[in-house]
Amino acid sequence: MNNIKDRISIQVGLSGYSFKIESQREQSASGWMPAESIFTTSQLQRRYDDVSMSVFTPYCTLVPENFHRPDLSRELLSEVVSLPDNAVVEYVKLPEFNAVMVYSVSIGGTLHKVLSESVLRIDGSKSDPRPELYHMLKSLGDVSEYNKILASYMDGVLYLVIAQGRTLLLCNTFEAQDFTTAQYFIFLALKKLQLNAEVSTICFRTPLDELQLMSLYRYFKNVDTV
Repeated sequence: MNNIKDRISIQVGLSGYSFKIESQREQSASGWMPAESIFTTSQLQRRYDDVSMSVFTPYCTLVPENFHRPDLSRELLSEVVSLPDNAVVEYVKLPEFNAVMVYSVSIGGTLHKVLSESVLRIDGSKSDPRPELYHMLKSLGDVSEYNKILASYMDGVLYLVIAQGRTLLLCNTFEAQDFTTAQYFIFLALKKLQLNAEVSTICFRTPLDELQLMSLYRYFKNVDTV
């Protein structure tokens, strides 16, 4: 326990945010919270050894490292998503996948910017908001199963990453009006990749209510939240 840093991880969407805290004195998760609570939530008023921030943005794509050119980042992203005219396009390297994630966190609103300015590391530095898919890829190593199925569902979008061992098979987003539609895309992806849900565990990074949990347990060996 002495090696556990005082860290906070924040997820930000259009309708609010949530956070998880891990430290020697506290292990907690906030659940989904409205935007107006950020100035009155005590956990957001102190500094941490480590701060990470995930933004639920569908404006992202994974590009092989040898195909990426920084000056063409916007053009590459525009080929797969319809970008707002004022969207700021950025990129981050993922050397473990020999890839670059090209993305924009310009999803409407400024909540992620306010949180980035408010929740600081001990040295005063800010966390760079990254796409949810980026954090999902970084979390794959924490999934012990050989079939690694990692999902998030927020604001009508399913975020899905699937790998076998160290081999990445899928990294994508799907528009899904409701959770039933999100499950359809999960099962469709598993079918195309010839993976059997009955012998697999699915891990969600977003909270699941009781009905969603029961529905997933009908098909999967196990359901975890991470």
